Amino acid sequence: MFIKKQYEKPFIKRQQGGITNKFGRTTQSKIKDHIDGKNVSDLVKQYGSPLFVYSESTITKKYNELTHAFALRYPKFQPAWSYKTNYLSAICQKFHKLGSWAEVVSEMEYGMALKLGVNPQKIIFNGPFKPYDALKEAISKGSMVNIDSMDEVYDVEKIAAELGRTVNVDIRVNMALGNYMAWDRFGFNIESGVAMQAARRLLVGGKVNIRGLHCHVGTFILDPDIYRKQTEQLISFGKQLSSEFGVKIEYIDIGGGFASRNRLKNTYLATDDMTPSFNSFAEAVCDQLLAAFKPNELPLLIAETGRALIDEAGSLVATVGASKRLNNGTRAIILDAGVNLLFTAFWYDHEISPAVDRGFALEDQVIYGPLCMQIDVVHPMVKLPNMERGDHLVIHPVGAYNNTQWMQFIHLRPNVVMIGENGAVTVIREKENIDYLQRLEHLPE
Repeated sequence: MFIKKQYEKPFIKRQQGGITNKFGRTTQSKIKDHIDGKNVSDLVKQYGSPLFVYSESTITKKYNELTHAFALRYPKFQPAWSYKTNYLSAICQKFHKLGSWAEVVSEMEYGMALKLGVNPQKIIFNGPFKPYDALKEAISKGSMVNIDSMDEVYDVEKIAAELGRTVNVDIRVNMALGNYMAWDRFGFNIESGVAMQAARRLLVGGKVNIRGLHCHVGTFILDPDIYRKQTEQLISFGKQLSSEFGVKIEYIDIGGGFASRNRLKNTYLATDDMTPSFNSFAEAVCDQLLAAFKPNELPLLIAETGRALIDEAGSLVATVGASKRLNNGTRAIILDAGVNLLFTAFWYDHEISPAVDRGFALEDQVIYGPLCMQIDVVHPMVKLPNMERGDHLVIHPVGAYNNTQWMQFIHLRPNVVMIGENGAVTVIREKENIDYLQRLEHLPE
């Protein structure tokens, strides 16, 4: 028998989007009004906008995660802070106080490390271009120098003759790693035999000792297995040097390249799902070394980690200066910070969070910087509420490469502060002025 259902009056119920849907993760705009307990608006009032903000506690946390992951699996591990990633003195000094050595790629960075009081024997000098005087200084002071070309082989022999003694160097190699396009512009290739040829040339002259091997396979690597393959080849090459020439490999340097929790453009999964942990990288490397060497012959394992340690510690606070509608109807926001400060915007889709609650109504918006350049795009499309002029946005993570690649282009560079583990806020780099910008210039009469 058919039973008629009781009539129910229709009603409208508000649904809050952004929890999850069939297209993936939330699109909700998360409010970020505090950084390490400090109110964003208060920071801007005191130090201006735009403003770089670093978290000392995050630096310590990431460093401890790295060292614990490797030291748990291997008894001889040494991090070396990558200066090119961020060479602000306060950042470098923090890593050195935590126990990191210095990894530098230029005469300038080598001088920076010395100025900070780093023991020269705890400085690793990399890079494809090492001026002769800088190379001689590094070798004479006992720094770890990774030879990158045959021209440097000749320079090292000449330096040994000038110093009147045998000198120690290390050799940088590159290799094939299956489908992964490993960097081949640095060092000597193993498969072609060039690496062995360079090592033989170094050793037969009797003026140079090879202590260790170095290889940096690339950057923002999401597959730990690449490091397993790299380590296997470094071990094999080291064993060959030991067999043929009696070389004792004192250290193996796997370079850097660990991915941070930023998100590369044209990727869709959340970074938490894509980025391997330090434990994953350590497992790929350490087992190979433990199996290949006797306990009393284990080489020192070095990792020149930069991005994965500092990226999440940095945020950039920017202020909305204007908004408009583009020809296609898309809303655009103009900030007081652009690619002049945020160079990584060219390859990252940074997370952008409002520092003020403007409701749940979100809209796709283009985020532009203040430059008179069409390429000054901080984010090509991000869902945000209706931000008003004077509102603050927090862009993060931004700790890697931005304070080494920022520009004095159209606008001066702003204050950089660090929030200490004790809660104190310290200016670690003062904002620039026009006198600073022009102090090296001279007007002709």
